[in-house]
Amino acid sequence: MIRILLAEDQHVIREALVTLLRLEADIDVVAAVESGEAAVAAAVEHRPDVAVLDIDMPGGLDGLDAAGELRTRVPGCRTLMLTAHGKPGHLRRALASQVDGFVLKTAPPEELTDAIRKVTRGERVLDPSLAVTAWNLADNPLTPREADVLRLAAGGAEAPEIAAELFLTAGTVRNYLTAIVAKLNARNRTDAVRIAAEAGWI
Repeated sequence: MIRILLAEDQHVIREALVTLLRLEADIDVVAAVESGEAAVAAAVEHRPDVAVLDIDMPGGLDGLDAAGELRTRVPGCRTLMLTAHGKPGHLRRALASQVDGFVLKTAPPEELTDAIRKVTRGERVLDPSLAVTAWNLADNPLTPREADVLRLAAGGAEAPEIAAELFLTAGTVRNYLTAIVAKLNARNRTDAVRIAAEAGWI
């Protein structure tokens, strides 16, 4: 019996997936939660074979962050990411964090159950529609510090606030923002935020 932990923040989707998975004779859903933090806690408690994690969840940990935590705290648990869209940045983070599989929510139910069985056997699974995206992923041009600056800017912070948060001068922050806009070939700061967010870099 394959023991499954499911993390999905949308209640209706979560319950539908639990119902679907429980129809399978060889799959047992041992926990169904709505956040990355709850997924880590449930995995530590239940020790599932596979954690099926939605990428976009509220709170401090998204699905990819939770997968990284599980790799450290519950190393025997495989991780299968579930998402509504294959953002290049998400896919890059998933591959870099060595998750075991990446499946779109729009995939037929049998693809999800098949993916669960494959990762249980130690195979890695990538939805076929994402394979070309994975091959053509662009490198993140932002340094970690630039990403920090842009992440705070995306939240509405102005240069003085960003400077205080990151222990920089306001002039240095403005220089970072100018460099970021140039690196991303963006029209302005707002456009840079959009480009970086869509790529999953912030």
